[in-house]
Amino acid sequence: MLRQPLFTDGTLLGPDWPLPRHLPFTTRTATTYGISARALARLLRDGYLRRVLKGVLVAAQVQDSLSLRARALALVTPPGAVVTDWTATWLHTGLLRPGDHLEVPPVSVFLHAGAGRLRNPLVASGERTFRRDDLCRVDGIVATTPVRTAWDIGRLVHRDRAIGALDGLLRTGEFTREELLAGVERFRGHRGVVQLRALAPLADGRSESPGESLLRLRWLDIGSIPAPDVQVPVLGDDGQVRFRLDLGVPTLRFAAEYDGQAYHTEADREHDQGRREWIRRERGWIVVVIRKENVSGVSADVERQLIGGVREARRQLGRFRPSAVDAPTRRP
Repeated sequence: MLRQPLFTDGTLLGPDWPLPRHLPFTTRTATTYGISARALARLLRDGYLRRVLKGVLVAAQVQDSLSLRARALALVTPPGAVVTDWTATWLHTGLLRPGDHLEVPPVSVFLHAGAGRLRNPLVASGERTFRRDDLCRVDGIVATTPVRTAWDIGRLVHRDRAIGALDGLLRTGEFTREELLAGVERFRGHRGVVQLRALAPLADGRSESPGESLLRLRWLDIGSIPAPDVQVPVLGDDGQVRFRLDLGVPTLRFAAEYDGQAYHTEADREHDQGRREWIRRERGWIVVVIRKENVSGVSADVERQLIGGVREARRQLGRFRPSAVDAPTRRP
């Protein structure tokens, strides 16, 4: 007879788990309920638990949500502190800073100016000045609002990472692009405002992943090829939208798509390959596939790929006869 691991039902965390299975918990709390560090490590290793924040775990079956993230933060955020920067981005959007899936960072919290710095191994802290309308409360946690978070990320984080966060925050619908732009000059003279001025006009909530956002930034940096539209529709024979391309120039029938290994299973890759082959064959598009190594690092060649793709698209444009249903149009 197969023996089930302690605290499990053989498939997921089981009813003998002494803490509420629907709530996050700290490792310290677990030990007070008699759950050893060894048992926690085994349950985490085998996927019965997952890490939410540094020092905070939750049962694998609990779905990610704004409420879950706020409850996890409530376990490690000291009274009077404000959740900021990447941690606030994660709270509002669920997006992790690039690389955080490998090592969960400390929670980023700041105190109001003059209140000093926190001394807590689970948090990264400092002082910052906030206006009342810069802050919001989420299930008891005080955090910077999505738009204030966007202004801070746009100023204080490297542009390659910041653009994905700006897009994700704009995608929440909690503020408009006009509101984002209107607040930029409030930070005149502050650290990083020059970068914020350049990045804020590029933010686009239609972008669906940080990798896609970075690809768009690289494309716009080139300057010598037409700027891309985002989530470009491709019509089926019935005149309805059948597929969407990450980035593209409809008048050239040229597109680029970002394939992130962390977000694509084998089934996803097979589907994407079939989708792209149909778009090339039936609609005459040139579609280049861009991966992480193409946009950053020593082997980055995204500029060459995009410029070459645009040239190829121009050369073949006249050879393909579009039907009326798929005549290229730019999204409004």
